[in-house]
Amino acid sequence: MRDILLVDNGSKRADATLRLRQIASRLAERLGETVHPVSLLHSDRIPPDKLHGQPAETFELFLRRRLSEDARRFLILPLFFGPSRAISDYVPERIAALQNDFGPFEVQIARALCPLPEGEPDMVEILLERIHDVAIEQNIAPRRIVLLDHGSPIPAVTEVRRWLARQLTQRLANDPGPDVTLGEAVMERRSGAEYDFNGELLEDRLRALAAEDISTPVILAMLFLSPGRHAGPRGDIAEICLSVEREHPGFRVHPSGLVGDHPRLLDILAARMAETETTPAGRTDILEPAR
Repeated sequence: MRDILLVDNGSKRADATLRLRQIASRLAERLGETVHPVSLLHSDRIPPDKLHGQPAETFELFLRRRLSEDARRFLILPLFFGPSRAISDYVPERIAALQNDFGPFEVQIARALCPLPEGEPDMVEILLERIHDVAIEQNIAPRRIVLLDHGSPIPAVTEVRRWLARQLTQRLANDPGPDVTLGEAVMERRSGAEYDFNGELLEDRLRALAAEDISTPVILAMLFLSPGRHAGPRGDIAEICLSVEREHPGFRVHPSGLVGDHPRLLDILAARMAETETTPAGRTDILEPAR
């Protein structure tokens, strides 16, 4: 038997942990196996009374508990869009440290949600559905769209967003109706020209769009899994949108729903799980994630 861990980066916001638990529960029902919702960091700071009395579990503490109970086989399903260093660096570092205390044990790491170069067509479908949901709900034509993610100093992670943007542009160009423009933006980026690949900050992108055309609304295609500091209620994204709208009366921004509560996400996770069944563990204790 092996423990299956659905792993996200973690958040100090209770809503993010509750969403992780919902995804893990639905995936467990689909697979017919227990799936443990585990965050790498941060979530253990959430008061348990905000989590229905059940404290959040973080990665190292979860492994320590299970290793002390003689578990020796683990499968990690990363709830990450691309090749985050949290999975490629932090996880192997913590495993190596735990092996010093507990001896050898096997860890298999599944691929990210949108592995390149082939990408993930189901992720494109999720974003398309979210865009069209907003257009229907607001009774607007999806003419100006911004694909928004957290932002990363790692080019390979940024390339996931760029791949998705290219796919969305192609698909939307085939839709009947007015022409569609799709841009990209991030919530965080490091200063300096060497990080220009990461993209433009959301606030700057929205101000430019408002100055260009105040009357055509903007749909934010939210490349976020869970409601946290950025994407949650009263989060940074909502505050930025409201601020720009106040600066430019008549300008409107409509964020889409998140990826984490879309049913197709379970299809992607089940596919990543199935891939591990055909990946031999060999003689290594840790299978490095695909790059």
